[in-house]
Amino acid sequence: MYDVIVIGARCAGSPAAMLFARQGYRVLLLEKARFPQDTLSSHYIHQPGVALLGRWGLLDKLRDTGCPPIDHESYEGPGVRLDGFSLPVDGHRTTYAPRRFVLDPILAEGAVASGVEFQESCAVTDLVFEGDRVVGVRYTTPGGAEATERARLVVGADGMRSLVARKAGARNVVEHPRMSCVYYSYWAGVPAGFELYERPGRWIVAAPTHDGLTLIMTYFPQDEFSEVRKAVEPAYLEAVRSTSPELSERMSAGERVEQLYGTGHQENYFRKAYGPGWVLLGDAVHHKDSITARGITDAFLQAQSLTGHIGERLHDEAALEEALRCYEEDLEETFSDIYQGALNVAELKPQGRMEMLRKLVGHQELIDRYFSTVSGACSFDDFYNAELLAVLDQN
Repeated sequence: MYDVIVIGARCAGSPAAMLFARQGYRVLLLEKARFPQDTLSSHYIHQPGVALLGRWGLLDKLRDTGCPPIDHESYEGPGVRLDGFSLPVDGHRTTYAPRRFVLDPILAEGAVASGVEFQESCAVTDLVFEGDRVVGVRYTTPGGAEATERARLVVGADGMRSLVARKAGARNVVEHPRMSCVYYSYWAGVPAGFELYERPGRWIVAAPTHDGLTLIMTYFPQDEFSEVRKAVEPAYLEAVRSTSPELSERMSAGERVEQLYGTGHQENYFRKAYGPGWVLLGDAVHHKDSITARGITDAFLQAQSLTGHIGERLHDEAALEEALRCYEEDLEETFSDIYQGALNVAELKPQGRMEMLRKLVGHQELIDRYFSTVSGACSFDDFYNAELLAVLDQN
């Protein structure tokens, strides 16, 4: 009998399992993959996520992998260029865009070092119920045998297509249609910082990652997905060329070293977060368009929130119910503005923002605060303050 079973060992599950174990609970962490294994990802860890890695004692392990530090951001839209960077969080301003086959094992190893029992290549097939309460899971072992384990709390950190959400009947409480689709790959010989390029219908991201490679991502409107997927490479290259000819020239001097990866399944939702004996975490509870690269950071924040609210109250029924309710309220309070901001960018219609962004030029503090609204280092309310309004009125 475990205190907690966590399903999914990537950016939400491993930190949650680690933090539960550090609180003294007996934790089982189940993962269907065998690490190291890559996965679709926007890679980037914003300042709040980096700060949590530092708090958890895992940041130096990421740095030791040779992941390039990022300390500058540039944005180019129609008729405007902004250079700056998000404000720091807990003293951390430098960010990273690690490969997931590097990051995810670091997180899982942190869980194991904290006392978590970690089992890879285990596919969870069902939840175990007593009445309407989830009391455990059924899964297949690496050898193909059927196994059942019980726990006080089952945590579904098993992604957008969460089995826990489906079996527990977690409905979508907020939902919006798909906005964009994305394709990306890795390039050698293409030096780049953290660069964002936008024009109507296109969004391009470049970021340095492991092994001297540059990640280059292209975003298209969702209604172009069926056409783009028929001829991905020419669409990808043309998107860069038409949005940033200068970046396209750098790519021409370099070499694409991996296949193109991508998806049109950019879902946007909040799900019901918890019920008797279960709770959802990461993409299982909340997903938004990846265009603002919030997935990893938000998973970290949710793991910290969930375990912090539960604390020592796991075996007190009333206290656990209250903790899970507070966690659900945190999700709405923390991520609603960020969710809407991602949808606004994912419309790929920059015209509405360009007038404001042009007026920020020459006001570095405001530029940095603008970048901070995406990172989460600054709230939208803090950005849209009297100083910004004065600047907008003057121009």
